[in-house]
Amino acid sequence: MLNAAGSDAREAGVALSELCQAYWPPLYAYVRRTGYNKEDAQDLTQEFFARLLEKQWLNQADRQRGKFRSFLLSSMNHFLANEWRRSQTAKRGGGKAIVSLDDTAEALCESEWASCLTPEKLYERSWAMALFERAIADLQAIYTADGKSKLYNALKDFLSSEAGDGDYARIGKELEMSNGAVAAAVHRMRQRYREVVRAQVARTVANDGEVEEEMRSLLAALQL
Repeated sequence: MLNAAGSDAREAGVALSELCQAYWPPLYAYVRRTGYNKEDAQDLTQEFFARLLEKQWLNQADRQRGKFRSFLLSSMNHFLANEWRRSQTAKRGGGKAIVSLDDTAEALCESEWASCLTPEKLYERSWAMALFERAIADLQAIYTADGKSKLYNALKDFLSSEAGDGDYARIGKELEMSNGAVAAAVHRMRQRYREVVRAQVARTVANDGEVEEEMRSLLAALQL
C-alpha cells in the first residue's frame, strides 16, 4: 500500500495499477455477492477503479496504518453507496478499461455461490486466493529466470502437500538427483515461497509490523 501511495507520482501510479490488476477479482466477487448481475458488476468494478486512479483516493488513506485489502473494500462500499448514481445504460461500457476483467472472478463466484459466505467473507477468501496465486506466479518466474523450470514443475505440488511414498525417488530418478537432494530442494522451494508470500503481503500493508497479522488473517480466510 505504501508503494502505491509513494511520493513519486509515476511510480505510485504504476504500483497502484499493478495492485488493482492483481486484486480486482475479490472486489468483483464482493459486488456480485451483494446482488448485482455479471454485467453490472463488471461495469461497477471498472468504474470503481477508474475513480480510484483518477481521483487518487489512495492519497486520502491513513498511510500510518491500515491494509490495502480493507481500504479497497471500504472505498468500494462508499462508491456503491454514494458515487454510483449514473446507472443509465448509455453511461456504461464507454470508458477506458482500467483493469482486464476475465472470467476468473465469475468462476469463483459460481463455485462459492452455494456457500453461506457473506459478501465480506467471500471478499476475504477470494483476496487470500488471489494473493497466494500471485505468489505462486512470482515463484515460478524466479525459478524460470534461474533456468530451473524443470525443477519447479517437478516440485511445485509439494508446496501444498506432503510427499508420498516413493515420490522423492521418482523425481530423483527423473532429475538425476538423490532422495536427499530432492528433499533439500523441496525445503528450499517452500522457504522461498514463504518469502515471496511475505513480499506480496508487505505490498498491501502500511508497515512491516502488520505482515504477520495479515498473513494469519489470510490463512484463516482460506479456511472459511
